[in-house]
Amino acid sequence: MESQEWSIVLFIDAQGQSPVAEFLASLDSKTQRRFRWSIEQLRQRNIHARAPLVRHLDDKLWELREESQTNIYRLIYFFFTGRQIVFLHGFQKKTDRTAPQDLDTARRRYRAFLAHEGADQA
Repeated sequence: MESQEWSIVLFIDAQGQSPVAEFLASLDSKTQRRFRWSIEQLRQRNIHARAPLVRHLDDKLWELREESQTNIYRLIYFFFTGRQIVFLHGFQKKTDRTAPQDLDTARRRYRAFLAHEGADQA
């Protein structure tokens, strides 16, 4: 029987680094705790998660939303086959709209992930 649990995957770049893990590690401990809680909520709710926890960006990309003190943070992710939630990019949001360079980074990593995995997307 297939497991019903969803798993969290952090994008790994060609150099073997995880930019999302590095982003999360750069945050203060309170914000890290908030993200751990939010990521677990997303893992449990997965495709059923809704605002204010998540927001659809475009095509297959979604953002996990977090605020801490006066800062706004986002993790961009997508759903992949095998009940995986793949986090592509993390950043501190400075304006109302997601910056084009942050979306471009996420799209580039999305394409790289799919090319590496060589599989269909859920």
